[in-house]
Amino acid sequence: MRFAPSLCATALLLCFAVSAQPPGGGRGPGPGSMSEGLRQATALDLEGKYSEARQLIQKEIDSAADARAKANAQRSMAMSYAFESNCGKTTEYERMVMAYWKTREAEEPATAFYQQGEMANEAARVCIDSGDLDAAAKLYKLGTELGLKEPGISADRKALWEYRLAHAEARIAARRNKPAEAKKAIVAARTALDSMTTLKRQQETFFPYLTGYVALYLGDYQKALAELLQANQNDAFIQCLIAQTYEKLGEKEKALEYYKKAAGARAHNPPAAYAVPLARKKLG
Repeated sequence: MRFAPSLCATALLLCFAVSAQPPGGGRGPGPGSMSEGLRQATALDLEGKYSEARQLIQKEIDSAADARAKANAQRSMAMSYAFESNCGKTTEYERMVMAYWKTREAEEPATAFYQQGEMANEAARVCIDSGDLDAAAKLYKLGTELGLKEPGISADRKALWEYRLAHAEARIAARRNKPAEAKKAIVAARTALDSMTTLKRQQETFFPYLTGYVALYLGDYQKALAELLQANQNDAFIQCLIAQTYEKLGEKEKALEYYKKAAGARAHNPPAAYAVPLARKKLG
């Protein structure tokens, strides 16, 4: 996992090793940048061996060569807890990473505020997926506030934070069965997206994920399927949403097809943390 800006970070692409992250999450560990201990821990989490994974991650935290390496390992610990849908422990460790980036505000202001916002959003993503909607709402707002503190923030990056927040608010409203609020937030998300210039094309793929998610939780399954099939088909989380939609439509075989795809995710990030345990449970 690299905390320094990369080409992906500069372009505001959300660079997980396998799954693409929708607005509201951060970058996951890059395949060539993890220590051997963290690679082993990732494999253990994907196998459902969470206690063993955390033992390895704790060793990485305890033996970290510097503060950045320690924050790197703490973020891996946050994701390990995400595999068990543990909003509280995920948030605890993400806040440790945020604390590290706070110490970097003077030296790396553009990166530091962005990363603090990313970590808050990443915790929020885990919380919404685990059903703690109140915690998710607070963390998404915090993430936006932190991200917008970036000195000299560009108009596109400002619009990106606004898009992410509206995206999250629409999903939370749908989960709370508040269709009017969800619709209002979708309009806000669309407005923020349309105000982007260089980022619009990159972020467009996350819009059908939003409309499909909202339709699914509000019970419009045909619309949900039509929208989700336009989203990123390589994202394990999207694959699970499609599977859940097929279940609601009574198409069990199609649902299993998508759960099988999701079960093969190899990333150590919120989409995989949600998708892999759920898919394996569904597949028996």
